[in-house]
Amino acid sequence: MKIKKILISQPEPADLEKSPYRNLVRKLGVNLTFFKFFEVVGIPASEFRKTRIHIGEYSAIIFNSKNSIDHFFRMLKELRETVSEDMKYFCSTEAIALYLQNYIQYRKRKVFYGNQYFSDLIEILSKHRDEKFLFPCSDEKQTEYTKALDKAKFKYTKAPMYTSKPRNLTQFDIDSFDAIALFSPIGVRSLVKNFPDIKEHTGILIAAFGTSTHAALKEHGIKLSIVAPTQSAPSMAMALENYILGKEQDSVVTSKGEYSKHGMKNTITAGKKTKPVIANKEIYKQRMEEKKAQAAARRAARAAEKARLEAAEKAKAEAAEKAAAEKAKKAAAEKAKKAAAEKAKKVAVVKAAPKSAPAKPKEVAAPAKPKKVAAPAKPKKVAATKTTKPVVAKAKKSTTAKKA
Repeated sequence: MKIKKILISQPEPADLEKSPYRNLVRKLGVNLTFFKFFEVVGIPASEFRKTRIHIGEYSAIIFNSKNSIDHFFRMLKELRETVSEDMKYFCSTEAIALYLQNYIQYRKRKVFYGNQYFSDLIEILSKHRDEKFLFPCSDEKQTEYTKALDKAKFKYTKAPMYTSKPRNLTQFDIDSFDAIALFSPIGVRSLVKNFPDIKEHTGILIAAFGTSTHAALKEHGIKLSIVAPTQSAPSMAMALENYILGKEQDSVVTSKGEYSKHGMKNTITAGKKTKPVIANKEIYKQRMEEKKAQAAARRAARAAEKARLEAAEKAKAEAAEKAAAEKAKKAAAEKAKKAAAEKAKKVAVVKAAPKSAPAKPKEVAAPAKPKKVAAPAKPKKVAATKTTKPVVAKAKKSTTAKKA
């Protein structure tokens, strides 16, 4: 069957030329229509409080989608809670880990991510079993991710923070599409709700990504024609391309399967297991090498940007230091110049003053000699009289005179 028009149940990429679907459009001339089959609605904080989950009590967070990141940080804001800088973040892919940069300083936090599948993240989580894990997710009772965590016997808490609701798809003429690509059980439910007779549209091929989506199709009795991810087609775009090119489908890579000591083995297949085509392996390896090269280029670009910023900061600091030194030097020169001007002014004043004989120093009077203190007068000697009689007589005469 020729496929010329496909309905993709996802939002349209910002740049189709850089998306995995570019080969379908550029090389195979397929017309793609993008439309998300459901909308994600956040659970209110008042309802989340009923779960009695306190985010600050956990030491590690598991993210499996960008929706889980958005609603986790939304819930933090509504609850007015904060997380420690020592919090560990485990993401299913590198793209989801890089999306964390919208909310945290990526380089200063402990961020871990899987290579491509959730099973890769299981192996990383196995090295941190002592952590207390919180898993922000939708309100679905069980998903392939929770099944994988339960099977690996991890101690974690499921934190429903958002729910998915089917959207109205009646604006589409479903019979005008050759294929429909689905990515989740809610996408399947939305398709069935809008087109209850979808099973009767035998001319439409159904492509599905993930075993939970495969199971949802089987539950509704809808035939699955194109499966993903597989070893030769790890993405939906590659699975569609391989089908259009007539390549055989190989084993499905799933998060279900037998678990080893540190993770799980992807052993479940869809339908009859066929031997992978060599060419597909080569294409897969080539694309994996391209992805590794792109990842290395992104790391190199980040390192170069970091080095550039550090060099700019260093140059800025050196310029500031140099400017401060120049300012100090200029201030010292101004001070020296001012001091020289003051000195020259003083010298000019001294030179301009009239010359005069130097004043003689005043003579200091000699200290006065102490005055000689006169010796106390000696008592006068009374001349001795020969007799005392005349004296008495004289005295008597005097008395007599008085009486007279």
